[in-house]
Formats: sequence, structure tokens, C-alpha cells
Amino acid sequence: MRKTLAIAALAGSLAASTAVTALAAAPAAQASTVVSWGRFFSSDHKAYTFGKTWKSGGKVFTTWHGVDKPGGKKAWVWFEFYQNGGWHKFNRSWDGKVTGSWNGRGVSKVYTFTCWAGKFDNCGDKHRIY
Repeated sequence: MRKTLAIAALAGSLAASTAVTALAAAPAAQASTVVSWGRFFSSDHKAYTFGKTWKSGGKVFTTWHGVDKPGGKKAWVWFEFYQNGGWHKFNRSWDGKVTGSWNGRGVSKVYTFTCWAGKFDNCGDKHRIY
């Protein structure tokens, strides 16, 4: 009789423990992971970008910051991403400091690199950020 009660108590304890664990894990499974990236420099180290990328509600979000040294020339950040079966890319320029953001649905890969003094000049290495 004691063994039966002990087994029943243990089974009830395990069931309650499993329910609590499942409830605790549910929000964690829904939460997205934020990836911080950068300082990704241009090849001459006169400009760099950094930021964060995450997925939420089926969209990939990226916020980025750009910094370049004074000198009257613009810096450029490029984003290349794979979305809905094809590759796409765009760039943004700045002179000084800037903050920007973008998002897209159906994005599965994102790469970025930084250039200085022209869209295709002094470009640094390409980095995967998502």
C-alpha cells in the first residue's frame, strides 16, 4: 500500500512539474533572439556600422548605426538579403553619424558591409547578420 501511495504521489508530482515546465518554456519559445552585430569597418577604417537584428511576427527587423570620420565624404552601408526565393540588396549613405532601420517579411538571410568615399569604394568585408 505504501509503495502504491508513493508511486501515485511521485506521478502526481512529476505531472505537476511537467505542466509548470511546459508553461515556463512556452514564452521562451516565442521570444525572438536579438543579434547584436558590428563594428564592421570600411577597408580604410574611416567608417563603420553596427546594429541589431531580430525576427518577430514573421518579419526580420534590423536597426543600424553608421559612423564615419569627418572629411566631407560619404559612407555607405549595404544590405543584401534572401527573401521569398531571391536575392535583393540596397544601400544607405550618410556623412557623420546616422541611425536607420528596415524590416521585411520572408527574409531568411541578411548580409552587410560598409564602404567609404563612394558606393563601391573602400568596402570592408561582408558579414552575415541574420
